[in-house]
Amino acid sequence: IIQVILMELIFTIIITILAAFIVTYLIVPKLIQKFRQRKIIGTDMNKFEKPEVAEMGGIAVLFGFSFAIMVSIFIFTYLNSVPTNISILLAGFSTVLIVGFIGVVDDLIGWRKGIRQWQHALFPLFAALPLMAVKVGVTTMLIPFIGVVSFGIWYSLLLVPFGVTGASNAFNMLAGFNGLEAGLGVLISFTLIIIAFLYGSIEAVILMAAMLGALLAFLKFN
Repeated sequence: IIQVILMELIFTIIITILAAFIVTYLIVPKLIQKFRQRKIIGTDMNKFEKPEVAEMGGIAVLFGFSFAIMVSIFIFTYLNSVPTNISILLAGFSTVLIVGFIGVVDDLIGWRKGIRQWQHALFPLFAALPLMAVKVGVTTMLIPFIGVVSFGIWYSLLLVPFGVTGASNAFNMLAGFNGLEAGLGVLISFTLIIIAFLYGSIEAVILMAAMLGALLAFLKFN
């Protein structure tokens, strides 16, 4: 039985990655065309010629990611027997979508209307609400030199929003040279798939698989 579940999980991971990759790969060129028509463009500072390129490419990543998550949920619900907490999967999915929405708003009005830096840092707190609502994670942690500490309800109220806010803002700061942000996202997603797989966190594996597929496709255009 364990071998069957393992094979079904691997199958789901592969399908999730492929679904995210294909949808993102097909959508990006269309978005580039539309954004150019609507003058949603910027200057590529990493090329000598300084060409104008389409902005807000992250929308394509969100499309591919979202489609892959829906496919994985369908597989878990109807086609295999892998034990999965759909509530946690949807909570993580919602958090990513909210962070993505904040990014879109930031691209549209942030630098033009003058959103303050402290607002950039605090907005992702709202993205943590779905994870806080389902009490995701383990409240007992082993801290070096201190020992085992039980955070109880403070894990959801403090550590989860702190983690989401810190991770989203830190990753946003990685954007620099062409392909840097998406490339590091590929490495991070792949590494987290392995870690989550070893710890038996199926929901995290699927979330990272969807992100990995979307970023791999996006990397070609980044």
